[in-house]
Amino acid sequence: MFKTRLLSGIVLVAVALLTIISGGYVLFFTLLGISLIGMQELYKAMKVRTDQFNALEIAGYLGAVIYYVLMAADFEKYGMMGVIIAFMIFMFVYVFNYPRFHAEQVMPAFFGVVYVAVMLSFIYLTRNLPDGKFLVWLIFLCSWGCDTCAYCVGMLIGKHKMAPVLSPKKSVEGGIGGVAGAALLGVIYAAATGGPMAEYALICAVGALISMVGDLAASAIKRNQGIKDYGKLIPGHGGILDRFDSVIFTAPAIYFLAKLVLGI
Repeated sequence: MFKTRLLSGIVLVAVALLTIISGGYVLFFTLLGISLIGMQELYKAMKVRTDQFNALEIAGYLGAVIYYVLMAADFEKYGMMGVIIAFMIFMFVYVFNYPRFHAEQVMPAFFGVVYVAVMLSFIYLTRNLPDGKFLVWLIFLCSWGCDTCAYCVGMLIGKHKMAPVLSPKKSVEGGIGGVAGAALLGVIYAAATGGPMAEYALICAVGALISMVGDLAASAIKRNQGIKDYGKLIPGHGGILDRFDSVIFTAPAIYFLAKLVLGI
């Protein structure tokens, strides 16, 4: 199991390096594909899809594609328009297929567009910021770095449970270690790339805190739906949402923190 997980992790890192360094259309279409797969996983978990594809699920994918196109054109001008159009598409499907679909299906369907597609699109938006080719990696330093540091510290000295019902293995000590470790990684990354150390440390520390919320949020959804993993696409890791649960939250956080702290 460890060997499978390690090999899958290496492949994920290689794909991330290739797509993020390339940027542009390569990153755009990669993120769009990841978003659609992640939405499919969520739709299965939330019972938006039952036995086969339906109009509500297709509306979600269409809404995500429209959002991505408008986001890439000009996020400031058209990003919110894309979200509203996606919502309107769901309402058309809901109204003109009534009573086939229920409100309990429409709400998680729209949630999937925002939670997966919109949130992950901030990787692309961060990559397109000034110095984005450096800033975008803070997203992964915060999420995956925090996760690794929190695990190590928690295993060594973790005693006080952070969320005993939701995630019994996570400790307060591990959380503190994760935030401190992410901040340290920010300093090291700044030294390696010539970035501002204090600012990168602050961004990574705040991003790490937010990444833990993303991790716990994904766990809460899975517990509510009675599933262990969202999927089996990535051997040893589960589905797309199992691997990107914290990145989903960290991506928009780093985008806005970079603009706020660095004055971009």
